[in-house]
Amino acid sequence: MNPEREPKDVTRPVQVPIGKARLHGNLGVPAGAPGIVLFAHGSGSSRHSPRNQYVARTLERRGLATLLIDLLTPEEEVIDDRTTEYRFDIPMLAGRLVTVVEWLRAQRETAGLPIGLFGASTGGGAALIAAADRPHEIAAVVSRGGRPDLAGPSLAKVTTPTLLIVGGLDAPVIEMNRDAMRRMRHSEVRLEIVPGATHLFEEPGTLERVADLAGDWFARYLQPALSPQPG
Repeated sequence: MNPEREPKDVTRPVQVPIGKARLHGNLGVPAGAPGIVLFAHGSGSSRHSPRNQYVARTLERRGLATLLIDLLTPEEEVIDDRTTEYRFDIPMLAGRLVTVVEWLRAQRETAGLPIGLFGASTGGGAALIAAADRPHEIAAVVSRGGRPDLAGPSLAKVTTPTLLIVGGLDAPVIEMNRDAMRRMRHSEVRLEIVPGATHLFEEPGTLERVADLAGDWFARYLQPALSPQPG
């Protein structure tokens, strides 16, 4: 993958069926993409998160496909804005991610692509539950300021290579991530602490560092399976 490539806008709106409703997303598939990254946003956020949008565009410049998607239906978002009853239902959100993974596998342009998950805040917990539930479908996980503790017992079942990125000034979340690493005994796990960053990585240069770290991790693990050589 060429980090310097500046592709034209490759995103388009998509809708993923969830029962009788639809989840709305934006799918970007650069030509020749070796893999796709599915984003799991944090509580109260959406596919329009400027931080996830920034990371997605950076990954696309490196040639990766991306899918930014709302994990709640429009009707659920209206209710959640008033009651917050859905945003912390991490098992439900993880189930939605699994549904989206299955949808990606059914689409011609993404069916053969290795899938990575990028989880932000509470979305980090949902991403890890989904990875534990679909170990052969999820090739890599990156968590930004994530709450892996919310994955609960699923942490011990994760076998997917996982990168945990936390701001250096986000002390409580650093400890949550360190504790999660101790529980993830069956996975390759790395913790990267970004100096000078708070929980939202709003400080100059910190979100760029997140995008670079994520890009390197996905470039390493989202590799297409090699075709068998004729004997």
